Amino acid sequence: GAEGSTLMSYFSKNQIQTLKPKITFSTLRDLQCPVLQSNDLQGKPEESCSTEELFEWLGAVLNQVSLDNKSSSFLSTYCCPEPNTVVEKAFLCTITGFIIPEKIIQLLEQLCCYFGEPKLAHWLTLTVHGFADSPVSWRESEHGFHKGGENLYNFVIFRNLDYWLQMAVGAHDDCPP
Repeated sequence: GAEGSTLMSYFSKNQIQTLKPKITFSTLRDLQCPVLQSNDLQGKPEESCSTEELFEWLGAVLNQVSLDNKSSSFLSTYCCPEPNTVVEKAFLCTITGFIIPEKIIQLLEQLCCYFGEPKLAHWLTLTVHGFADSPVSWRESEHGFHKGGENLYNFVIFRNLDYWLQMAVGAHDDCPP
């Protein structure tokens, strides 16, 4: 009807374009990384770190928080959990935009190439973060913003293709079973 044609003329005049996801790359040098064992979710003293310790460390790395526990730092005295190892070069890629599940599966498949020669990564992560003020979350519940709007999941994939799946949602949200 008339309403549809009015909308069409509005969009053609204002040249609405498809927004492409924004991609940023950075290389982190001499990065302290937790030691992980795929079959040990709880971690063991002097052998490996737990899933919770990894999740906290990942948050610090993604937010570019220093890991050196300096008492003079007003921002953070966080340090990498023990045991850890220094990785000469870690690669961080951030993609911001609306990304469909099929693309996330493609990204996971491409990331697994880092287990082959000559890269030989021990493990890698892929974090998918929903917008904090997204109206929906998992299952049938509305997404409760409340304090932080947490709404994310994280894959940790190991060289033997075992993986961990971590999920974080706000206190008032449903989580998948």
